[in-house]
Amino acid sequence: MGQVFDKLRGKEWREKQIRKITDKVYDHFINDPERVKLTFEDLYIAVLLVYNDLNKRLPGPHFDPPTKAQVREMIQEFDMNHDGKIDREEFVKFILRLTGDTFIVVSQGLIITLVVAPTVAMATKRATEGVPGVGKVVQKLPNSVYASIITVAAVMLQNTIQDA
Repeated sequence: MGQVFDKLRGKEWREKQIRKITDKVYDHFINDPERVKLTFEDLYIAVLLVYNDLNKRLPGPHFDPPTKAQVREMIQEFDMNHDGKIDREEFVKFILRLTGDTFIVVSQGLIITLVVAPTVAMATKRATEGVPGVGKVVQKLPNSVYASIITVAAVMLQNTIQDA
């Protein structure tokens, strides 16, 4: 549960996660001490690798990477010395801008799951009173346990839908 609250912290968590991913990807390409910048081809492959990591690590829907044309447009903005190559810090800023919307979608999904599911659970607990057999069992469960069970079920349902 602590990991979920870390994800809700916002900007610091997002930047920490992006920094981990970008450092790993950047170091993958820059293994030669003479070479300290990414070419366009390397940058596009790096973007694909970053999106692959994001799709593995983050809950929520699959996020499609940008097209080559979109990356080509963005490189103009982040290539500070206009040499057609991106250094480490430019790469981090580039990826932060590129993935900004991704984290908003993930955060909204987590908030909905963690706030709406327990609220719905408490509303449905009263509705089960009249159901034979089930109603008595549900009424004996403490509210916190019942809300947790419904929330876990909602998360599992979301994951099943995403995997399909």
